[in-house]
Amino acid sequence: MTGGPLPGVPVGAAPLRLRGRTFGDDAPVVMAVVNRTPDSFYAAARHDESTVDAAVDRAVEEGADVLDVGGVRAGRGPVVSEAEEIARVLPVVRRVRTRHPDLLVSVDTWRSGVARAVADAGADLLNDTWAGHDPALVEVAAERGLGVVCSHTGGATPRSDPFRVAYPAPEGVDPIDGVLVDVVTTLSAAAARAVALGVDPASVLVDATLDFGKTTWHSLHLVRNTPKIVQIGHPVLMAISRKDLVGETLDLPAEERLEGTLAATAVAAWLGARVFRVHDVAATRRTVDMVAALRAERAPVRTVRGML
Repeated sequence: MTGGPLPGVPVGAAPLRLRGRTFGDDAPVVMAVVNRTPDSFYAAARHDESTVDAAVDRAVEEGADVLDVGGVRAGRGPVVSEAEEIARVLPVVRRVRTRHPDLLVSVDTWRSGVARAVADAGADLLNDTWAGHDPALVEVAAERGLGVVCSHTGGATPRSDPFRVAYPAPEGVDPIDGVLVDVVTTLSAAAARAVALGVDPASVLVDATLDFGKTTWHSLHLVRNTPKIVQIGHPVLMAISRKDLVGETLDLPAEERLEGTLAATAVAAWLGARVFRVHDVAATRRTVDMVAALRAERAPVRTVRGML
């Protein structure tokens, strides 16, 4: 819109491309969370077969670009087998493909077996929130022409909670930047592997994976250093929504973390993040579109004030 970057405005992340659709600076991407789980940390995101379709419809109406379907709680809880995970998410993917053919579909899983099943059903993106715990998952993305999210957990295994986690800084680096160095190094290597296997570079997302294998101090430091993650050269995904970094910062339960989430989302968007994984689609849609306008990347819908 301006003919070039504005002075003082951080450079935006690389464009995102999924299923032939490209999202550039003028199109921040909202990824709606719909969990087929009975025990997600945020009760409003828990859905069974009787409520999941309505949740999907609502996400579409509120402006979601991508639907992220999960079948296993991220934290500790009852064991969910691969077969049970597939039984939870596969019908949702199939129905979305039929009922909302233009909606992009992501599946939040660390298992390559689940990845193959949802790829056959028409998924567009594999959201591997456990940092390549199953190294074959990214191979599925390459074989099936899907996108993949490369994440960072500091070596944490699936469904574990962080405990006194630390990231020593390399010699000569400020100690507070230890986590940032580890995140950038890990994500750069994971993204390079995905590209080497054949995943489209514009379909490789990088996610610092806030809260996973991190303290609240770590997560806050990563959000304020979003430009360093942008410099990796792939679309940056931020999953901030109602997480503990917001709850601990403001001393609030998950049900009261919307304002804090939107504040952090606005900062990440201003600093160049491209994709936002959220529970509150309409509020996030308005927030990131407003930030894009402030960055001079998106035009106002109407501009009649002072003109009539």
